[in-house]
Amino acid sequence: MPHAARSALHPGSTTSRSTSPSGPSGTARGRARRTVTALVGAGAVVALGLVAACAPLPYEPPATPSAEASQDAAPVEAAPAETADQTGAPSCTTLEESRAAGGGSDVDPASFPTGPTSATFADDAIHPIADAPAPQLPVTVESVDGRTVEITDVSRIIPVDLYGTLGEIVYSLGLGANVVGRDLPTGFPEAADVPVVTGAGHALDVEAILGFDPSVILTDATILTDDVRGQLESSGIPVVYFDEARTLDGVDDRIRAVATALGVPAQGEALVERTDRQICAALGAVPRDTGNPRVAFLYLRGSNIKMLFGPGSGADDLIQEVGGEDAGTAIGLTQQYAPVTSEAIISAAPDAYLVMTDGLESMGGLDAMMAIPGLAQTPAGEARRVVDMDGSRLLTFGPRTGSTIASLVEAFYGVPAPELPAS
Repeated sequence: MPHAARSALHPGSTTSRSTSPSGPSGTARGRARRTVTALVGAGAVVALGLVAACAPLPYEPPATPSAEASQDAAPVEAAPAETADQTGAPSCTTLEESRAAGGGSDVDPASFPTGPTSATFADDAIHPIADAPAPQLPVTVESVDGRTVEITDVSRIIPVDLYGTLGEIVYSLGLGANVVGRDLPTGFPEAADVPVVTGAGHALDVEAILGFDPSVILTDATILTDDVRGQLESSGIPVVYFDEARTLDGVDDRIRAVATALGVPAQGEALVERTDRQICAALGAVPRDTGNPRVAFLYLRGSNIKMLFGPGSGADDLIQEVGGEDAGTAIGLTQQYAPVTSEAIISAAPDAYLVMTDGLESMGGLDAMMAIPGLAQTPAGEARRVVDMDGSRLLTFGPRTGSTIASLVEAFYGVPAPELPAS
């Protein structure tokens, strides 16, 4: 991938804490595998987003995939970038590339942790690539919906999407002081005092947004309805829509697109380089032999499974890049989200569950989670192998993606989290 000149950076190291000894659950796995011929693979890991009915997740997926979510146009005309050969920056931004570059740790799959483990972050702060950069304005960009948008002022920015990606990018570019409204997942310490402009179900509160007199609004189809779109575009405020695809390959382009729209393309290139270096370091810690665990990412509300995440949801790409196989894709889903039953969880025979920390706590902890019908009747349930992680970090695919990968790798495989490079 293209890269630009280096800049002073901060490491984003991660930690994980395991609360039970390591060891395989081969007997339970063998029994489950013999009963399911349609689901093949060396293992299975199910990722579950858990939240009580009264406590919203940091993000909430739409009930059905949005038609708008399938748009493939580039969000903006990003500034030209130098190549990796020109800068010497790494190109291992996928697990396959990391393997080709000699990455991968030697870990016996039999030593992988079992029981509950928390995937945590030593540092949840945002480390801007620059301090208060001076935007070069005006700029004219092409929104993902094809509109041409001129931006003349970025002093009052509202970046909002379902996952907090745009807010994370704006703060990482050094323009956090200009943010006057945010979405719920943009909850890192630097943004804690910024008003939230998303209401129930993470829908945009247009009245609140316009009340903050923004000079530019950055958003995407993950959080828009046709009505909201119309109200925003008729307000006279510049509104730029971005490509919402959840993939590692899309991280760099999204950073460049936001940086270009805000008039700081040089800072965008520096942030891309730092992000790629950290992703490369994190992928290098993935064991060479992961057992290719099958991973199904499920969203739960209270005690009822709501939907299984599948191809194009972002969960599939993240699962693949940490050495697993996406179960939603493997069992034949053709859309991003689909309802799922407890019977499907039993038949999937997962070896582990990944849950959102806030959701697990809101349910009353591990025992309450295991009381959900079907969850205990799996190899994962028998071993109580549960990994929990901050839900606002899992599918962000922003500048802190390297630390997300590193934390997941440490929690699932028991390998030390790598120190992410500062430059």
